[in-house]
Amino acid sequence: MLGTIAIILLILWLLGFIGFNIIGGFIHILLIVAIILLIIRLIQGE
Repeated sequence: MLGTIAIILLILWLLGFIGFNIIGGFIHILLIVAIILLIIRLIQGE
């Protein structure tokens, strides 16, 4: 579940980074959240 959310956030980040540089702060927050979710998933051993 967390992996799916992280992948979706990464895709949204890439789309925003490429196409919508207007809201740059929000895009980087999405990237940070996706990385945190991936780290949590790795720690849990899924």
